[in-house]
Amino acid sequence: MPQLWNRHRERPLSQSTRTKQYSLLRTISEKFPVKVWKAGRPFETLVETILSQNTTDRNSHAAMVKLRRRYKINPRALAKARIRDLTPCIKQAGLYRSKGPRIKAVSRIIQDQYGGRLAPILNQPYGQAKDELMALPGVGPKTADILLAFVAKNPIIPVDTHIARVTKRLGIARANANYEQIRLPLEALIPPRKRIPWHLSIISFGRAVCRAPRPRCAICPVNKLCPSSTV
Repeated sequence: MPQLWNRHRERPLSQSTRTKQYSLLRTISEKFPVKVWKAGRPFETLVETILSQNTTDRNSHAAMVKLRRRYKINPRALAKARIRDLTPCIKQAGLYRSKGPRIKAVSRIIQDQYGGRLAPILNQPYGQAKDELMALPGVGPKTADILLAFVAKNPIIPVDTHIARVTKRLGIARANANYEQIRLPLEALIPPRKRIPWHLSIISFGRAVCRAPRPRCAICPVNKLCPSSTV
């Protein structure tokens, strides 16, 4: 296991701490196995990820289904869509007044600047690809990392609200850690080939057990080692 550096205390984490944190994550992955989902076409994945921001999977999926009924999900079609026609399709995803214009704007950029394809971005090295994706409307670090992990197959861990909450409660990241201060320690602990499946397991664990605001510590499989456990 690679040496982790605790940037907040400015000294390396001890071997025992690294081992404990790895053990916590391994147990979660074993108790909450999740089949890795196969990403669709890159642009469809981008649109669905934008729809999923600040809402549930159920709501974003329903909005995507309705959007497909009205439009072909490609940059050309959505760039030409009128906002007043597009937004009712995605209303169930929430924040539709902002998500609609973002989807139209990102579609136009991809169509005009990249020939309607995301491959010119996704085929770049991780850091360059992420910077270029984050320059697009509606694309933050999580949305970019989802594309780069599930579509471009980079061994990275996208950080959503569940990943952030669980990582902080397990003591892997501090309470006020930002996106990269959560992602990097996780990736340092988890071998590359395990990052995507463990990412999904942590999300499942966060939804079922390590909930906000009331975690179910009594049934948690790592409550004996978790520094935030209430039992």
